[in-house]
Amino acid sequence: MSLRAAGALLALLLPVASAWAEPDLSSDALLRDHFWRELTALPPGKRPTVGLALSAGSLRATAHIGVISVLENAGFPIDVVSGTSMGAVLGALYAGGIPAGKLWTIGATIKWNLAGNVNAFSLFTLFLSDKLLSSKKGESFIQRHIGDKQFDELQKPFACVAMDLYSGEEIIFREGNVALAVRASMNVPGFFEPVEYRHRYLVDGGVVDYIPVDAARLLGADWTLASVTESDYIYSKPKNVFESLNQVIDIRGSLLSHAEREKADFLIEPPLGDIGMFDAHRIPEAMEKGVIVANKKLRAAEESLILYSLSSLVPEAARP
Repeated sequence: MSLRAAGALLALLLPVASAWAEPDLSSDALLRDHFWRELTALPPGKRPTVGLALSAGSLRATAHIGVISVLENAGFPIDVVSGTSMGAVLGALYAGGIPAGKLWTIGATIKWNLAGNVNAFSLFTLFLSDKLLSSKKGESFIQRHIGDKQFDELQKPFACVAMDLYSGEEIIFREGNVALAVRASMNVPGFFEPVEYRHRYLVDGGVVDYIPVDAARLLGADWTLASVTESDYIYSKPKNVFESLNQVIDIRGSLLSHAEREKADFLIEPPLGDIGMFDAHRIPEAMEKGVIVANKKLRAAEESLILYSLSSLVPEAARP
C-alpha cells in the first residue's frame, strides 16, 4: 500500500477505532453526547456560526487536510472558512466544495513550487535580470480544481489574507475572483512579482496575519477553531535563498500569531517536528499528523463548542 493510500485509510479508520473503544457511559459523557446531537441537529442561524481558520506554513500546512478530514468525518459543523498562504489554497478548495477525501488526493500532489515555476534556471534568470517571477501558476492551480469562481459562488463563505507591499496593510479578500485572491495570499515577496489589484501590490499574507481568525470573524463566525502549522525552528535548516526568505516570513508571521491564538476559541496544532516548509515527499506524513492530533482534540473541541452554544441548547425557561 502506498503512503498516500495509507494516510487516507488512517483518516477513515481512526474515528471508527474510537467508536470501537470502551464507551464512556458516565453521566457527564451522556449529557455531553445529548447536547452534541442537539447542537448538530440545529440549522445554521439557530446555533452559533462556526469558523475554521487555516494558518500559513508552506507545505507543512497540508496538515490542515488531516484536520479537515477528521472534522468532516465527525460531522463537526463548519460554516465559514478563512486561510492565509497555503491555508488560503486549502481553504479555497474546501470552501469550493471539494470533500476531504478528494482534498487528501490533491494534497498529495502539491509541489513546493506550486505558486510558480521556481527552479535553478528561473532563479539564475531572476538574479541576472533583476526581474521577479510570475506566480500565475498558483492561480491556475485553483482554477483547475474549483473553476474560475467568484467568492459568492463558493459553497461556504471564504476569506483569505494578503499584504499590500507598499503600505504594509493587511488586505482581507471576501469578494471578487477567488483564484486571484489566493494567488496574492501565497505570493512570496522577493521572488514573485506583486499581484496588482485595485491599485494595491499584494504579497503573502503570512507576513501580517499568520492565523486568520479575524477574517473568519468578518465572515460572521461566532466560534472559531484555528488549525495552526508552525515550524519547529530547531530542525529548520534552509538550503537556499528561497527557503531562507520563506523562513524569515514564517518566523515573522509566527511571532505575530500569538495574539491571533488568543482570539481563537479552540486550537489544533499538529506536531510537525522536522518536516520542512518544502518537503513535498513528506506531505502524506504531515496530513497524517493532522489526522492524529485532530482525533485527540476532537472531543475537547466538541465540548468547547457545546459550552459556547448552551444558550441555544437550553430552553430559556429551564435556565437558572
